[in-house]
This record gives sequence, structure tokens and C-alpha cells, in this order.
Amino acid sequence: MDWIEPDWPSPLPVRAFCTTRSGGVSVGAFASLNLADHVGDEPLCVANNRTLIRECLGLPAEPRWLQQIHGCSVADATATTANCRADAAIARRPGTVCAVLTADCLPLLLCDRAGTGVAAVHAGWRGLADGIVEAAVARFAVPPEEILCWLGPGIGPQAFEVGPEVRARFLEQGGEGTEAAFSSARSGKWLADLYALARERLQGCGVDRVWGGGLCTYSDPQRFFSYRRDGVTGRMASLIWIDPAAV
Repeated sequence: MDWIEPDWPSPLPVRAFCTTRSGGVSVGAFASLNLADHVGDEPLCVANNRTLIRECLGLPAEPRWLQQIHGCSVADATATTANCRADAAIARRPGTVCAVLTADCLPLLLCDRAGTGVAAVHAGWRGLADGIVEAAVARFAVPPEEILCWLGPGIGPQAFEVGPEVRARFLEQGGEGTEAAFSSARSGKWLADLYALARERLQGCGVDRVWGGGLCTYSDPQRFFSYRRDGVTGRMASLIWIDPAAV
């Protein structure tokens, strides 16, 4: 199984991983480690894939899977029921696994420097515009300068084409670097840099300790699912938890 372990200075109790598309049992458009149960894959394959990641990554519990809606709701992972409608989850209890599913949207993993809280965030352009990053940061019971963030694989700035209305929405919201996050493309379209937009949002709410960014899902079909590239496709998972054995 191929997975990514974030390269960031997280405290000892915090564990985090991002899966790729390799190492599972799904076939066809979902080959092979699809972890989403809402994209048309065989339910048994998804269940088997979820079992595989629990075993291979040594997860302390089943991840708290969300029903993601491209909004800005943040769920308490220790209290949520299955498929809670939210686009981020936060946990302070050791052994509770926060998870988001992506296939072009940007996953963010957050923790505080003391290792007492963790969060996983699903951030497409709609979520970024609606304030999902700010909502997740606000749920931490620490000053924002105590928060660390890792940006996982998302569609890169050379592949993410959007309409002028998307650019206009971000420009209306301000931000010193917002304009630089867009470059002109064909026929009035724009290329958007999700990584830059996320960093701008993080900086705006006081989080400046940020790592990751730069792994493009669209341009690497061997390693990543990409909805924009393939349409029918699977989803990767970005997971974070506080290791109960290290507390």
C-alpha cells in the first residue's frame, strides 16, 4: 500500500496519513484503494478497503467518516454519528480518528503544538470561500499561532480552471495575495491556486505554521484519484488522530 506521511513537526502524540489510490481491492474507475461509499463503487470493496487502511496504518478506531457537502460545518468527531453532514472534524480525545475524503479538493490536517487537538478539513473552492478554514481554526481552544497545518494532495494551479465568477467571489472577500492566486486561462477562464488560497485563509486567521502543498492530483493518474480529470473516480482519505499510546 502506498501512503503519504506528512512532513511536518507535529508533536509526538499526533499521527497523520494521506492515502493514495494504490493498494486496495476496487477495480475499474475506482482502482484500487477507493475509500468513498457514495461514488458508485461496490460496497463490499469499499468496506474491504477501509479495513485495509485500519490494519496497515494501525488506526485505533474506525475513522469518523463525514458526509461532505462543500460547506463550512465542523463536526465534533468524538460525538458525531456515521456520515454526519460536515466538511471538517475536530477531536481532542485520544483514539478518535478524523478523516476527510478528496479527489481534487484540498485536504488540510491541523493540530496544536501541544498535541491536545487535531482536525481534518475538506476544502474545495466553495468551502474556502464560505470559511471552512476559519471555522475549523476557531474550534481549537488555543491561540492560532499555536496551530500547525499540513496541506495534502489537491488539484494543482496549472490544472484547476474556474469561471470568472469564482475569481470575483474571492476578490470581493479581499486578502492581500488573492489576486496572485489566479492566472488567466483560455476563453475568459482562470486558473486557481487552491494551495495559495488556503494559505491566505490560514494566514488571515493567524495560522502561519504551514507545510505541504504541491502534490497535484490531476497530473498524477498513477497515484491519485481526480474528479476533474476522470469524472467517475474514487476518493483518497486524509486522516489524523491523537495516539492513545503516546499520551
